[in-house]
Amino acid sequence: MRTTEEADGFDGEASNTSMISGTSSPYQPTTEPVHTGNMFGGIKCDMEYLKSNFGILKVVEVALSLISFICIETIMLCQPCEGVYFFEFVSCSAFVVTGVLLLIFCLGLHTKVPHVNWSLTDLVNTAASTFFYFLSSLVLAALNKNGAAEIAAVIFGFLVTCVYAVNTFFAVRRWRRGDGGGQGTIQSSEYIRARTASRGEMEPRPDLA
Repeated sequence: MRTTEEADGFDGEASNTSMISGTSSPYQPTTEPVHTGNMFGGIKCDMEYLKSNFGILKVVEVALSLISFICIETIMLCQPCEGVYFFEFVSCSAFVVTGVLLLIFCLGLHTKVPHVNWSLTDLVNTAASTFFYFLSSLVLAALNKNGAAEIAAVIFGFLVTCVYAVNTFFAVRRWRRGDGGGQGTIQSSEYIRARTASRGEMEPRPDLA
């Protein structure tokens, strides 16, 4: 039979062996960046973007474009109809394109495609929407201004034009500063650096190389 001293010796050796094996194990816990936001089935909703100036302006643009499109769609008879058709096309296109961009920025999908200059893309959309909304509202006001639906469409058309103009102003300032264009690239490099550091590997920083 083993004595108490021998049993204690074996227990000490087992614990030391387990500590050594645990230290040298290649499977170490990794530290990955934790994203904040509401999660819906694995999809992140960036509430900070919705609360920002760009997020609020985008929501207002989508809402006013939808109201403008509904107003122009309630017109049953028109003479002439060129202004109505032009305003209908502009309001529908602005609603769809701005709505898609709102979803992309809100869900953080723009970070998955870092090679696209999203600041410039947003600037082009807002500038084009400002111009075409203003032009289509002028044409509609000049050719079709008798019915209540036509007058309402003109009012909402000029109103959403002002909102797009404000958004264009902020988008130009952001584009000149160079913000947002390389956001996806920065986040990707930070993610890779965090994974590398968590595995005990050293990676030279680009600014120190």
